[in-house]
Amino acid sequence: MKYTLLVAILILGVMTSCVPHKDMLYLQDKSTATDSLQLMVETQKPYRVQINDILSIRIKVLDQDNVSIFNPIADAADLNASSSERAYYDGFTVDVHGNIRIPVLGEVNVLGRTTEEIQSLLGQQLLEEQFKETANIFITVKLSGLRYTALGEIGNPGPQVLFQERVNIFEAIANSGEIPVIGDRHHVQIIRQYPQGQKIHEIDLTDKNVMQSPYYYIQPNDMIYVKPLKQKAWGTGTTGKDVFTTVVSVMALISTTLLLINRF
Repeated sequence: MKYTLLVAILILGVMTSCVPHKDMLYLQDKSTATDSLQLMVETQKPYRVQINDILSIRIKVLDQDNVSIFNPIADAADLNASSSERAYYDGFTVDVHGNIRIPVLGEVNVLGRTTEEIQSLLGQQLLEEQFKETANIFITVKLSGLRYTALGEIGNPGPQVLFQERVNIFEAIANSGEIPVIGDRHHVQIIRQYPQGQKIHEIDLTDKNVMQSPYYYIQPNDMIYVKPLKQKAWGTGTTGKDVFTTVVSVMALISTTLLLINRF
């Protein structure tokens, strides 16, 4: 009877403590109404520049000497710096008023504009104040890297920079070292910056419909937080083998204690 009770407790511990296989799988089909062949990825809306963003601006005309003041020239120190460091020093940071400072043009308000809108705005001002139509001016405006921060149960937590036009949540997580077994893939939080403050959004990475979420693509200055599963707090292990070893050790300790008590 005692052995039966011990076995029952052991089986119950293994079943309730280890992480189920389904909790470790991404993009599962949880809705029979959705055809996997018809699933469309959420269209990413153009990003609108916010405070503290860093813009990379390059201006080209027929005579490049005329625009040397606008385009940074890398020196020996810059060549030894990382890409993100060069972007920080050479880029144009959006201040608390939503302005960037451009040589000759002075302060230009870019808050809430897309990079395409900023290109048009700068082109118009440069043609009016500095150049003529015959200069064939060409302007490129980009975000100087997509910066985000990964927190919680993730392989390499901390700030990250990716030099891509757009990055989805899986690319961001893969770049941060992946989610370990004890990470909660069902309730991943994205803390996003808005003009009126921060908002927390939650997505389920185990559901393939996450690709239809408006938060599937991350934005600059996003924070990605992965919660730990309850199994980590219990401390019994994450796999059946871990739990089995832990339970056996506990039962052996209990049995030894009972034998010692009975002797006395």
